[in-house]
Amino acid sequence: MALPAEKGRYTFADVLAWDGNERTEIIDGEPVMMAPPTTAHQLISMELSRQLGNYLEGKKCLAIPAPFAVRLFETDGDNPEDVDTMVEPDISIVCDRGKLDKHGCKGAPDMVMEILSPSTQRHDRLVKLGLYQRAGVREYWIVDPDSSTVQVFLRRDDSLQLHEVYDRQSVAKVNVLDGCFIELGKVFSE
Repeated sequence: MALPAEKGRYTFADVLAWDGNERTEIIDGEPVMMAPPTTAHQLISMELSRQLGNYLEGKKCLAIPAPFAVRLFETDGDNPEDVDTMVEPDISIVCDRGKLDKHGCKGAPDMVMEILSPSTQRHDRLVKLGLYQRAGVREYWIVDPDSSTVQVFLRRDDSLQLHEVYDRQSVAKVNVLDGCFIELGKVFSE
């Protein structure tokens, strides 16, 4: 990817000016390159999106798959030059449609899902967990294709805490959506 000339701090304005052929997040002004997703990653993402989309049909919340720019800490009145953190969760659940604009989501989604890959494990488990916690995300799923498990973190006392771990035989509860359950046998099909 051709980044602009080396500079000290990148913003969402820089992201909007890039050619768009590469997936890049910015965390506190630092660009983070993202490898293309694997076939398994995309199949898992598609199945999660399908089940969520079916459940959400006709409801106020939306399930939005990547690529989708989430500016976790953007507030009203911020310009793209003011925003130095933008992530692309694999799937975002947004119930407040007022947070949506032509570029993505302004503020924290209600829920995010990240599907691990070898190149993103540390980033998703540590960096993004911390960002989502700070931003006020209510539920965070870490989906691990290698172990066919889902770790569910829920917001309690201003932090995201591990609530449940599901395996491929489980039916996982989506806590921010009343009555929504995900059949993990279909998500982790071989």
